[in-house]
Amino acid sequence: MSHEKKVWFITGASSGFGLALAQAVLARGDHAVVTARRLERLQAVVQGHEDRALAVQMDVTDAAARERAVEQAIARFGRIDVLANIAGRGSIGAVEEFSPAELRDQFEINFFSAVEMTRAILPQMRAQRAGRVLTLTSVGGLVTVAGAGAYCAAKFALECWTETLAKEVAPLGIRVTLVEPGAFRTEFAGDVLQRAAHRLDVYRTVVGPFEDYLISNAGKQMGDPVKGVSVMLDAIDSDSPPLRLMLGADAYALWDKTIAERIDDIDAWREQGEATAFDDVQAVQIGR
Repeated sequence: MSHEKKVWFITGASSGFGLALAQAVLARGDHAVVTARRLERLQAVVQGHEDRALAVQMDVTDAAARERAVEQAIARFGRIDVLANIAGRGSIGAVEEFSPAELRDQFEINFFSAVEMTRAILPQMRAQRAGRVLTLTSVGGLVTVAGAGAYCAAKFALECWTETLAKEVAPLGIRVTLVEPGAFRTEFAGDVLQRAAHRLDVYRTVVGPFEDYLISNAGKQMGDPVKGVSVMLDAIDSDSPPLRLMLGADAYALWDKTIAERIDDIDAWREQGEATAFDDVQAVQIGR
């Protein structure tokens, strides 16, 4: 998909990556439906681009609001070329500290909202036999950190669902990309961060370092959202977009370390783990 004028549908467009993406696509002449919970925070985004931009108040966790927003987008522009699932919320707390309700909140905003937003737009893309889905997860969708278990669990689930989706819709002309940023200078660690309500002192030494890092590093993160969005646009415009787009040297370093540790951990028990077939069954070597 070369850079022809596209119609974007962007969630979480009032701040962070969503805001940077909305500004970038409008600046280059594309059309955009920008959504957020607070409509007034979108006015500055669409100002000067009223002929190509539509601001819609939408809580991504509200099914009726999602459907209305898609209907408004189609009514205004006739199609949706790119869905950008950007809205999300971080968390802090040990997994035991998160109540079932708090954990469900994390899955609602970080998993189900993106899933259902995608499902709401897929019929239009299937009818077009074309489209792109750009879903922001995190390097935390591939690796875990003590203190971010609720967030990482939701992002892991979103990674799995989205990777499967990519395989299923590719024959329909729809391409899917997961974006996995490291630490970028957004509002991730600000007031929107969900903290477990009931904390346990026993986990302070385990969770504390990550929590302290988030607080002390807020506003100092190495990642520039504008540069990150530039890479996202290159990926969307590519005829061969990646399934996974990692952003940030810190994300790559963490992934390299984690994958090496996982390989070592799994291989340590390979001999015993492989020797588990019935004696009269020949072992099947898959991918080796």
